[in-house]
Amino acid sequence: MTTPTFSTPHNDLPVPGEPGSEFWGSDAIAQCLRDMQIPYLALNPGASYRGLHDSLVNHLGNHAPQMLLCLHEEVAIAVAHGYAKTSGRMMGAVVHSNVGLMHAAMAVFNAWCDRAPVLMIGATGPWDAARRRPWIDWIHTAADQGALVRDYTKWDNQPGSIPAAIEALLRASQIAQTAPRGPVYVNLDAALQEQKTGALVPTPDVRRYAPPVAAPPNPTDVVHAAELLSHAQRPVILMGRMSRSETDWQVRVALAEKLQAPVITDLKTGAVFPTDHPQHVGPPGNFMPPAACEALRQADVVLMLDWVDPGGAFKQAFGSSSTPAQVIHVSLDAHSHRGWSMDMGSLPPADVFMLCEPDAAVGALLEKVKPRIAREWPTPAPLPPHGNEVLGIRHLAQALETLPEPICLVRLPLGWNGAYRHFRHPLDYLGADGGGGVGAGPGNAVGTALALRDMGSDRVAVAMIGDGDFLMGNTAIWTAVHYRIPLLVIVCNNHSFFNDELHQERVAKERSRPPENKWIGQRMDGPEINIAAMAQSMGATAIGPVRTPHDLPAVVLQAWQHARQGQVCVIDACIAPGYDANMSGQAAASHKR
Repeated sequence: MTTPTFSTPHNDLPVPGEPGSEFWGSDAIAQCLRDMQIPYLALNPGASYRGLHDSLVNHLGNHAPQMLLCLHEEVAIAVAHGYAKTSGRMMGAVVHSNVGLMHAAMAVFNAWCDRAPVLMIGATGPWDAARRRPWIDWIHTAADQGALVRDYTKWDNQPGSIPAAIEALLRASQIAQTAPRGPVYVNLDAALQEQKTGALVPTPDVRRYAPPVAAPPNPTDVVHAAELLSHAQRPVILMGRMSRSETDWQVRVALAEKLQAPVITDLKTGAVFPTDHPQHVGPPGNFMPPAACEALRQADVVLMLDWVDPGGAFKQAFGSSSTPAQVIHVSLDAHSHRGWSMDMGSLPPADVFMLCEPDAAVGALLEKVKPRIAREWPTPAPLPPHGNEVLGIRHLAQALETLPEPICLVRLPLGWNGAYRHFRHPLDYLGADGGGGVGAGPGNAVGTALALRDMGSDRVAVAMIGDGDFLMGNTAIWTAVHYRIPLLVIVCNNHSFFNDELHQERVAKERSRPPENKWIGQRMDGPEINIAAMAQSMGATAIGPVRTPHDLPAVVLQAWQHARQGQVCVIDACIAPGYDANMSGQAAASHKR
């Protein structure tokens, strides 16, 4: 393996000032963030937090935490989301008053659904009406600003003093990082930030406010679950939201092999089990492939490890009927379920409900279950030969296979077939955005690339994203270029919100109307958007538009080499509209655009 040649990380260094004896409220807040070891604050600037902004620059020197300027609040949250899901470490994001929070809302929902910890800091006011400037301070002050995101955050607070603000940050950090993890929001009064305090208000010892160590599974539940699995004739394991730890990965493999149980994974969550393992049941998708549904129908015991939409897995296999198998449901997700969002999915049956983190249950069960004699596993049928000369996603997948080193796939397009590429490591693939909107891909990719750099990984972050996703979040490219965050983005550009074309085609056929009109209000051409030029305008190296598969391996290798050398590279790959007929999962049935 070659030595990484990533360029030196960039920071915007302020001019040093003279040490002062006077401090402001925002200085104490900034110092608290440093004491909490928040590494970065992704932000789009705004006057509501000008006090905090000054403190980050002139009190802390724009270091620990370092500001990451983003050109849209949704990108700022997406960067923090990507960083957390890759590294397991929380960073922060700052959004300006009510208007910035409204911009950020979709990305907050993504982090919520993906159970990713993000420390969001906002600002409002001044809350004291007598201190507000005419017009602008009035329209940027809200009576209950946290209500904008309260239904999809774990906790929010608007503290009334500097000591209360410090306590709110400590509590928010603790809550966000306690499983099931998620975003939190602390709203700071502008006047509070700009209040003189004399001496710097101290931060208490942050070690005393750390998030709790996750509780182990209940021993009685472990014994019961182990007995069910040990005596099962046809156990099946569904692996959902699990850690990026290589150690945890190995324990999962050991449990599956000890039980000789089929394993099912999907593309909504990151890589959690080797997809080329003989026991892995068939290519992962956003929906379960036929082989996985058949395995569930044959199962007499199902071990469900924090599966996204757990009841939905059984509905895919059994329809309206209930599963006859005994179910061991392992998840803390019930602690996140709220009345506003239906992201909890369908309610599964559970004969043993283990309220703990899934990897903790796996380790405990490995010690208790009885080993089985190794069995012969069927060899999956290979994908049929690909003779299509029109550029498609499969060509891109094949080009990625030719790269000389492992990569980290941040993102996959809807038309991806789970059989295109195998995942053999927790960083091989990081899963979807959580909330199923559009626009998170570029920001998530920047956060992942930043985390990989901080982790000392030699993997290049590669994001394969749709053109709609890129166009909504494309300004994240500037942030990556400015801060020298190595990244390769492949835009799967079919010039359409194509998934919605399929929806319109289906509706038209059901109503005996012309399906030929499906493209209206969906296609992005006339003029064709120059995605490469857009990326170049923000300082990235851009290649394309690429329209034929012939030179694609050389193009992808060249782009990967640019990223390997510390650059940001964007490929505009003009692919034909359509999904692989052999694709596992039913992308066209999704409501996602």
